Amino acid sequence: MIKSENIKRIIVAVLWCNLLLGSFFVRAEVLDTIIAVVEDDVILERELQKEVAIIEQRIQQGNAALPPAYVLRKQVLEKMIIDKLQRQLAEKAGITVSEEMLNSSAADIARRNNMDLDQFRAELERQGMSYQGFLDNMRNEIIINQLRGREIGGRIKVTDREVEHYLETQDKIGEESTQYHLGHILIAVKEGASSTEVQRAMSKADDLVKKLREGQDFSQAAISDSEDANALQGGDLGWRTTSEIPTLFVNEVHQMKQGDVSEPIRSPSGFHIIKMLELKGMDNHMIIKTKVRHILIKTNELIDDAEAQKRLLALKARIADGDDFSVLARAHSDDKGSALKGGSLDWVGPGDLVKPFEEAMEKLGINEVSDPVQTQFGWHIIQVLGRENKDDSDEFKKNLVRDAIRKRKIEEETELWVRRLRDEAFVEIYQDRL
Repeated sequence: MIKSENIKRIIVAVLWCNLLLGSFFVRAEVLDTIIAVVEDDVILERELQKEVAIIEQRIQQGNAALPPAYVLRKQVLEKMIIDKLQRQLAEKAGITVSEEMLNSSAADIARRNNMDLDQFRAELERQGMSYQGFLDNMRNEIIINQLRGREIGGRIKVTDREVEHYLETQDKIGEESTQYHLGHILIAVKEGASSTEVQRAMSKADDLVKKLREGQDFSQAAISDSEDANALQGGDLGWRTTSEIPTLFVNEVHQMKQGDVSEPIRSPSGFHIIKMLELKGMDNHMIIKTKVRHILIKTNELIDDAEAQKRLLALKARIADGDDFSVLARAHSDDKGSALKGGSLDWVGPGDLVKPFEEAMEKLGINEVSDPVQTQFGWHIIQVLGRENKDDSDEFKKNLVRDAIRKRKIEEETELWVRRLRDEAFVEIYQDRL
């Protein structure tokens, strides 16, 4: 027979189990609560909590003050909505990332940080991020970048005339010698907004400018109030030259000193607020130019790698015995363009030639002839005829301007594209659950 004391213990234990199970299921139900519906998908509370925790850690590592919990959850949710809309569009377009590409990208990031993959994985975990979580985030970024490249990048063109026009109108006053570190806040206005909505956004922007000029922390204000993609980075746009600054901001930026906050600047996306965080100059760009020539033997059905190397070694021996390199190049090189010029590639700079060729060339002394070198084009022998330090500032500046104009156009078009994507999508946010 079971004693009454034991019966009591059993009843108490059962009650505790029921309470614990009830608590577990209530907690599970809370975590599975739908926070937002995004087209035909949803965002759950547990997904939002996980992303908020990551952003909180990032903000704290940057020594910025955290905004109120509700504000941060709202900002993070908006970012998640934009990301989900882009992922949905990418899926419809058939954009995927292979495991091979993902692992290769991770290895490349580790290498750039002077670590192997195991060390990089350990460092991530030390910082509180799982390696799988890192891969998932990277996959998401690659897919979204590919989508934006497909939707936007192909439409962006930069002509020589645009580069020349910029240099004619801006470089005369030396603007490109200065770089600007900018902060940015966007108070968004939907396309087709009513005059009341526009006025409300403008008043919010005016009030924010006043508070910022009175000393409110810009980074925290961006995290709390900006509706731009870089809001959760404190609105930091990084260092930019004039040509990298959105056209809309250029005149304003040129008149600003360090610490200045602009008046609200109107655009189709809404009202922008710019802060001049820092300024600095830009030095001349010096490079080493190399005068080089080569003889190329291509491989085919009749000439394999061994045969190509054998022929080039024979040519190298003839050069050592006094035969003229240029004469041999005209007679034997499979690079017909340079063969007509005695194998000459003229003066080349860093990045002008494929990596294996350039690496072999850099090791040669003046007039020295290399051993056979393999590239994707075949096998070469290389001779360096001269080297000189050259101020490449003009060409470097043109390339910078071209890249910056393209970057600026992509940013401007991306901002409009993202806002349009968001405005036209079906999104329902359960405000009472935020």
